[in-house]
Amino acid sequence: MDTGILILRLLVGLLVAAHGVQKVSRHLGGRGLEGGTEEFRADGFRGGVLTALAAGGGQIGSGLLLAVGFLTPLAATGAIGVMTVALTVKWHNGLWVQNDGYEYPLVLIVTAAALAATGPGAWSLDAVLGLTPYPLWWAALVLAAGVGSGLLTRLVLHRPAPSAPTPAHGER
Repeated sequence: MDTGILILRLLVGLLVAAHGVQKVSRHLGGRGLEGGTEEFRADGFRGGVLTALAAGGGQIGSGLLLAVGFLTPLAATGAIGVMTVALTVKWHNGLWVQNDGYEYPLVLIVTAAALAATGPGAWSLDAVLGLTPYPLWWAALVLAAGVGSGLLTRLVLHRPAPSAPTPAHGER
């Protein structure tokens, strides 16, 4: 079981971190901080560079913590938070990724929550430092805090779509 959890942690953690690297640099196919800023603005978010840095930094930090299995509940909360924001951006496209849907962020959210529920396994920094096992109720707290922080981020930083101009009196 520990081998499976290690593989899952490494895969998900490194993918989340790589997404963050793409937001703030030209590595791993990223378009640099300018590209990350442009992406957030195109998705309707305020904040520009600061938003891209916060999102990229959050993804890098939570992804790396998840990969090495250190402070796993905190790492899972961060990953769930940033992926919840991504899910809200893609929600209007439906579930499937081939339609730019939210399938991929959903998989990462559920996987991070599952890792919070199972714990990071024996081959983790948490285990080496004697921080495990985490109580199962942490998983519910992690999921609630992660989804809540993602939705709050969306609420605070997302600009409403511009409304259509209303016709002048007598026009149709």
